[in-house]
Amino acid sequence: MGDEISLAISTVIFALRPDPDGGSPTLWIPLVRRIREPFLGRWALPGGPLLADESLSGAAARNLKTTTGLEPRYLEQLYAFGEPDRSPGARVVSIVYWALVHAGEADRVAEGDNVRWFIADEVPDLAFDHSTIVEYALWRLRTKMEYSRIAHALLGDTFTLAQLREVHEAVLRTKLDPANFRRQIEASGSVVATDQVLTGGRHRPPRLYRYNDAVSLVDSSPLDDAASSPSLS
Repeated sequence: MGDEISLAISTVIFALRPDPDGGSPTLWIPLVRRIREPFLGRWALPGGPLLADESLSGAAARNLKTTTGLEPRYLEQLYAFGEPDRSPGARVVSIVYWALVHAGEADRVAEGDNVRWFIADEVPDLAFDHSTIVEYALWRLRTKMEYSRIAHALLGDTFTLAQLREVHEAVLRTKLDPANFRRQIEASGSVVATDQVLTGGRHRPPRLYRYNDAVSLVDSSPLDDAASSPSLS
């Protein structure tokens, strides 16, 4: 192995889509088939190299747009993966992002021979260490779902509490008591009731909610605060 080190950007994209067996919505991710060595023909996470004149998040957004056509509202840095033997030949360090998109956005992905959606917990053996990356991203999403408001990114602008509960159940892979879930969500102040209802059902139309705009979707950090400050001195 030589001394050359390359920097790449990869992204794990999560979306809630219908279960293939007709059950409750399920968590899916899109994968791309590699068209060159190494790992020719194997499925992998969408990504690509970091250009010299772009930021890390800018590279993640560009690669997503190029490979899948997606422009997610939620895009956050997940982790850096850089074991010396993770790629044959020159060493490659990957800065990995994770993104969340709702079903309407997910439908924009043009599936074909080289782009396909997979159930997140049932992905095939992926190129490089991407299987490990997906496992880590799933763990992070499930851990964060329990205390943050990122479920917003998997929904449209308005939603019912039942739809919000479906998101939590799909991500956490467990059934939740509807009454307890409603009480917890309403007590959290994270959602705001609108004056609209969901029409088209056979029963009393449920009320639509939206997320509290005062709550940031992506976690802030000291670096974010510094970047928005007029001076670091």
